[in-house]
Amino acid sequence: EAVYYDRNVYDQKDRKTCQELAFDLDPENITCPIHGSLADKMKRGQGLSFCKVELNMVKEQALNLYEHLEKQFSQMRIVYSGRGFHIHVLDPEAFGFDTKKRLEIARAVKKKGFSIDEWVTAGEMRLIRLPYSLHGMVSRIVLPLEKSELEKFDPIHDERCIPEFLR
Repeated sequence: EAVYYDRNVYDQKDRKTCQELAFDLDPENITCPIHGSLADKMKRGQGLSFCKVELNMVKEQALNLYEHLEKQFSQMRIVYSGRGFHIHVLDPEAFGFDTKKRLEIARAVKKKGFSIDEWVTAGEMRLIRLPYSLHGMVSRIVLPLEKSELEKFDPIHDERCIPEFLR
């Protein structure tokens, strides 16, 4: 149903030495003007469902967050996760940030209005979806994107995101 990789880096004795910094933006963290918050949807039995409005809102947040992070970091990658977006920071110094620094960054980003999953950025969740794998919940392929592609990116119709069994 899903393939993940471990963001931690280990030494030869299997001790964690550092971790890739990542930001996770999902549509369920957006308050939709039509469907409301995640809590509203849960009350109606809609679970983690999301609409195109929420998907576009989270896409816009991903682009804005990327641009915000460009002020501090130079090596980043955007990945469509199958539901939302991940921003991976690949700057060497970011790998060395401890949990306190990661949490500080996550909270500062949330304070700016970005709907990120704080626990992913803080490092509590070490696993993250593997690019080009299938997100089994929504049958979409996890796809790395260039920043320039993001604005016009439409995962509902983009053939790169649709597995062969759905074409």
